[in-house]
Amino acid sequence: MKKLRYGNTNTFYIAGTKGGLLIDTDYAGTLPQFFKAIKTACIDISDISYMSATHYHPDHIGLVSELQKLGVTLLIADIQKDSVHFADEIFFRDKRLNYRPIDEHAARVIGCAESRGFLRSIGISGEIIHTPSHSEDSVSIILDDGNCIVGDLEPVEYLAAYDRNPGLKSDWEQIMSYHPKRILYAHANEKEL
Repeated sequence: MKKLRYGNTNTFYIAGTKGGLLIDTDYAGTLPQFFKAIKTACIDISDISYMSATHYHPDHIGLVSELQKLGVTLLIADIQKDSVHFADEIFFRDKRLNYRPIDEHAARVIGCAESRGFLRSIGISGEIIHTPSHSEDSVSIILDDGNCIVGDLEPVEYLAAYDRNPGLKSDWEQIMSYHPKRILYAHANEKEL
């Protein structure tokens, strides 16, 4: 797995034996920085078969429609379908972005329960789980090698500060049941466990 940082959001690339998966794409308007980052990481755009978002906030899906035009297929967890266009109005406000909405009809929709089989089909061992405490459409990617990508989930070490958020506790209990070795956040430093 490779971490790419070309804006304000950590993006992760997972190389499978039959295709690569990009997790999150930062904000709209960062395509030149994205290409510089993948070149530095020795990743070719043709290596990226699929992309997925931990959730559909603007700083996580800004390049999805542009990458779709370049042949990367969007992978949508079924619980995210209603959120795909959440950021459209935000991007439309800035005409300089020349934003084009995500084409959900060109995407592949899968249920979290079938994610392990899908990821296995591209040579990645892991699964996608629903972790809705940050937003109803949030998911985390749990890899069998111990890496866990959690997007904007509040850091586990802050759990006690959110004692009135049972959803956050439930999300972390679910994640910890996989015995992760490393937690990778969208905006915070990774945490070794």
